[in-house]
Amino acid sequence: MAFHFEKQNTTSTPYVLIDEEKSYLKIRGRSFHEDIVNFYKEINTWLDSYLVSDFKTLTFDCELSYLNSSTIKILLNIIMKMDKNASCEKKVIINWITADINEIVIECGEDFREEVTNLTFNIVIKKD
Repeated sequence: MAFHFEKQNTTSTPYVLIDEEKSYLKIRGRSFHEDIVNFYKEINTWLDSYLVSDFKTLTFDCELSYLNSSTIKILLNIIMKMDKNASCEKKVIINWITADINEIVIECGEDFREEVTNLTFNIVIKKD
C-alpha cells in the first residue's frame, strides 16, 4: 500500500503532502518553526525509503513564501538526496514555486539549482 501523508500548515510550519501513489511531494507556506528538524523528520524518513525503491519519477513542488536558515539547510539536504538518487531510470523533478516579488526565495532556488546535476530543477515565478 502506497504511503500517504498530509499535514496542515500552521503560522510557522508549511502544508505538507506526500502522495506516494502519485510519486508526489508538496511543501507550501512558511517554514520557520523552532524545531524544524523534527518537523521535517517524517518527510526525510519517507524520502530515505522511497529513493532506494524502484520508483520511475518523483515530483517535488516546493512553494515556500518564507523560510529560515534552518529550513534552508534541511531543504538543501533533501534536494541533495534527491539529486544523488536521480538517474535516467529514476527521474526527479523539483518545481521551486515563488512569487515574482520574493527575491530571497528566488535567489535561494537559484543557489539550490546550481548544486544539482542529475535532477530537473525548475524555478517557477508567479506574478503576484
